[in-house]
Amino acid sequence: MRCDILTLFPEMVTPVLGQSILKRAQEKGLLEVRVRNLRDYTFDRHKVADDVPYGGGAGMVMKAEPIFRAVDALREEYGQAGDGSVALRVLMPTPQGRPFTQDYARNLAGERRRLVFLCGHYEGIDERVRLGLNPEEVSLGDYVLTGGELPALVIIDAAARLVPGVLGDPESAAHESFADSLLDYPQYTRPPEVRGLTVPEVLLSGHHEAIRIWRRREALRSTYLKRPDLLRDRVFNEEDQRLLDEIVRASAKAAPVRCGEEG
Repeated sequence: MRCDILTLFPEMVTPVLGQSILKRAQEKGLLEVRVRNLRDYTFDRHKVADDVPYGGGAGMVMKAEPIFRAVDALREEYGQAGDGSVALRVLMPTPQGRPFTQDYARNLAGERRRLVFLCGHYEGIDERVRLGLNPEEVSLGDYVLTGGELPALVIIDAAARLVPGVLGDPESAAHESFADSLLDYPQYTRPPEVRGLTVPEVLLSGHHEAIRIWRRREALRSTYLKRPDLLRDRVFNEEDQRLLDEIVRASAKAAPVRCGEEG
């Protein structure tokens, strides 16, 4: 997985890329991330990359020219893909974009083109960048951040960990939240008791089948209680349907009786 991050603030990005799994993935040659300072693609000696908005208003707007020049330079540097198309896939984090999901991350993890992230800042990017480059607009959620650097890092992190070989244990990605549209089951480690809170006995039993069923039940329970929308329209196999029916019945019994309702 190969990425370029175009930003006015490289110092927001580089420290994260040099830590933990992202660092090891780069050392293994499984991930390549180059951070490009957009000020290096400006025209003037003061390296001005933003200006006041036409029509007035608060804040500053990132200029189009440095971004166009940066993308042109990347196209020239990386050339074309085998089919003759430009070997870049340009993404722009923005609240207006398509929601970022685990499936989206999985798609990026398998991408053979370079992923180029345009990181906006201030009041945003000159609209002509969107019109001229037609980037994929992607959103982490219905909220606004100070810039696109943090979303770019989140997207790279989520996708890179799905690249084969990045995680130390390949089972990790297969059994975590959203791997099959379910939330993850609870995790425990030593010691077996902390402040009176104990580890479920089944996890200490060594009974692999019982542990598998417990984990599946807890994944379904967590999804049913926290994100029931993920279960909507899902086709369940016989075991999952049985476990979910048990969870629904247990939840109904445990529901508190409101004032005015019969017990």
